Amino acid sequence: MNRELLPFGIGIFILACAGMLAMAKSWESRAQGMAAPKSRTIEPETKSILDLQPFRQVTSNRIKSNTGTQGTATLVNLNPAVNSWYLLEVDWHDGSQSSYHLENRQPRSEKLFLDPKYPLGIEISQGNSQQPCNLFESRANGPLDQARNSQAPYASLCEGRLFLRNPVKGHRTKLEAEAEYFRTQVWGGEKVAVIFHHLLEDSHRETAKLTDASGPGGAAAGSGKVEDAPPPALIDPKYAGRVLTPSGLGITLENVHNGVTPGAWYSASGNPGVYVSLIEPRLIDRTILESYKAMVNPLDNVEASSLCYLVAFDLDRFDLGYELGTEHPSIEWSDHIQPGMKDPKVPGPDGIGAIVPLVPTGLVSPEFVSKTVATFTGGFKRTHGAFKSGELASKNHGSHYGFAEDGVVFSKLQPGLATIFVLDDGLVQMKTWDAQDDGILPKIKHARQNGVPVVEFDEKSQATVPGRLVNQWGPGNWSGSEEMKLRTIRAGAALQSNGRKRFIIYAVFSDATPSAMARVFQAYRCRYAMHLDMNALEHTYLALYRRAGSQLFVDYLLSGMSEVDKMDSGGEVPRFLGYPDNRDFFYVMRRDR
Repeated sequence: MNRELLPFGIGIFILACAGMLAMAKSWESRAQGMAAPKSRTIEPETKSILDLQPFRQVTSNRIKSNTGTQGTATLVNLNPAVNSWYLLEVDWHDGSQSSYHLENRQPRSEKLFLDPKYPLGIEISQGNSQQPCNLFESRANGPLDQARNSQAPYASLCEGRLFLRNPVKGHRTKLEAEAEYFRTQVWGGEKVAVIFHHLLEDSHRETAKLTDASGPGGAAAGSGKVEDAPPPALIDPKYAGRVLTPSGLGITLENVHNGVTPGAWYSASGNPGVYVSLIEPRLIDRTILESYKAMVNPLDNVEASSLCYLVAFDLDRFDLGYELGTEHPSIEWSDHIQPGMKDPKVPGPDGIGAIVPLVPTGLVSPEFVSKTVATFTGGFKRTHGAFKSGELASKNHGSHYGFAEDGVVFSKLQPGLATIFVLDDGLVQMKTWDAQDDGILPKIKHARQNGVPVVEFDEKSQATVPGRLVNQWGPGNWSGSEEMKLRTIRAGAALQSNGRKRFIIYAVFSDATPSAMARVFQAYRCRYAMHLDMNALEHTYLALYRRAGSQLFVDYLLSGMSEVDKMDSGGEVPRFLGYPDNRDFFYVMRRDR
C-alpha cells in the first residue's frame, strides 16, 4: 500500500467528519452571537532566543568599510563551553542592520573574536596563532552578502573555516502535508487526525515466520554470537533453537541468509560497531512478561506477535548529534495543554515566539557528512509535545518538551521528562530530568525531551523496570486516550551497557502500545528508554549509510522507509543527509580515532 495516499473510504470518512465538525462550529458561533467575549490583549513580545542563553558571551567592536562607512559589530558566543554557534550582528551607521548565524567548524580548537585593532573583520584564533577574516571591508557584495545570496544551507566563509547558516525550506511528505492541513486549516482537524490514526491502526504491522533453526527456514541462520555486541534479549526457553524469518528488514546482516535468532544481535554489513536485532514480544521470557503487572498492560495477540526492529551503535566508536528541523519542533504554545496553563501575554512557554536570527537547517552539517553512518527521526512536534492531563500537566505551563542544539537552548528542559542529551565531551546520557540537573546546562551540547520514561534502571534491584506511567495514557502523553489506546508503529531510544561498553539503541515497533515497548526494553536489559515519534514510516525513519569510495549506499531499517526519500538519476537521495527536512533528527557519526 502506498502509505502517502489515503484509502478512498477513509478519505470520504474524514471529509464527512470535518463537515460535521464545521457545522457544529457554525451553530456554536450563532449561539454565541453578540455575547462573544472580547479577546484579551496580548502584550508585545519582549524576549528573544538570546535571553534563553545564560552563558553567552558578548563583545562589540567598531568596524569600517573601504568606503569609509563606520559601524558596530557585535559577536555573541552563544555557549562558550560548546563554542560551536556564534551570532554576528552588524549595525552600520547609515542605518542598515543585519544578523548572521555562524557555525564554527573546529569548536574544540578555534575561537572567534573581535579585535579593536582590526576593524575590517573578525579574528579566528587557534592556539597562539590568529587568522584575520575580512568580512566588513566591502559593503557591496562582500563575503557576508555573497554567502547569504548563495542560499546554500551552509555557505562557506573565511576560507572554509566557518559556515553561514542560511534559511531553507524543509521537505515534508504528502502525508505530513495533509495531516498539517487538517490540523491547522480545518476546525476540529486535530480530532479528525486522531480518528484517522485509529482507522489506520495496525497498518504498518509486520510479522515473521518462526521455525526451527535445523529446519529448511533456519538451516543457514547465524548464531547471533558477535564479538563486542550488546547483551541479547532474555527469551522464553521454549523458543530456544527457533529463528525468525522477517520480510521487511532493509539492512543486510553479516553471515545471515534465511533467519535470525530472536533477541540476538547481528553485525550490520559494511558498518563495524553497528548491530541489529529482531524480536516479537510474545517470545520474551515469561518472568519479564509477568512482572510489574500493575504498571504494564497485558499485550493482546496482535501486539504480542508484531515485529520489533532494533539497531545498536557502539558508543566507543560513534558520537551522537542532533539537528532541528526547519519547522519542528517549534517553540510556541502547544494546544495540547490545560487552558489555565497558557499565559496569553507571551507567545510561548519560554516567553519567545520565534528563534530568529538563529537558523535551523534540517540537514547534517557538511563538516559531518563524511562521518555520518546513520540518521533517525526525533520526537513529537510541539503540537503534541506537552501534557493535557496528569501531574505534569499542572506544572511548568504544561511541561512542554525541551530541546537544545550545539549548546543553544531553544526550549527549556523541564523536570520529570525523559531526556536524551550529549555533553560537550561527547558523552551520551539518558535520564529523567531533575531541577538539579540544570547545573550541567553549561556542558549540554544536544538535548531532546519526549514524554516520560518507558523503562528505568532500579539500582536497588539492579534490574530494568517499567516507567511508572507506561499504562497511563493521558498522564504519560502516549498519544491515545483511555478509551482508544492506540496500537501503532512507534519508535524509541534506549541506553544499554555490557560491562564497560555502552550502546545507544534505536528501536521501531511495527505495531505496539507503550506496554509492548516496555517489555522489549526490559528483555534487552536497557538502563533507560524513552518514546520518540510514531504513526508513520517517515516519523520512525532510520537510514544506515555504507560508503565505497565516492559511492554512498543507503540501507533502511524497514525497507518501506525508502519511499520517504527523494529520487534522482543516481538513485536515493536520503533525507537529513541529502536535503533539508522539516522534522528534527539525530545523526550518528563515526568517531575519529
